[in-house]
Amino acid sequence: MNCPVCSGRAIGKVGVEQFYCWDCCIEFATQTDKVVIYDLAEDGSLVAWDDPALNTEISSAALE
Repeated sequence: MNCPVCSGRAIGKVGVEQFYCWDCCIEFATQTDKVVIYDLAEDGSLVAWDDPALNTEISSAALE
């Protein structure tokens, strides 16, 4: 599995269908037909990442 942002392979699983990239420090969740990307706030909470370049739907097959 590669990170949908940086294509790095240093991915850890943090929950059911939730992953963390150690290379670019983002968290992402895989859903049926897309990937939702989150940034980590200073207090540890997740903030939805609004990058227009990544708002396209990414198939789960792209993560394999």
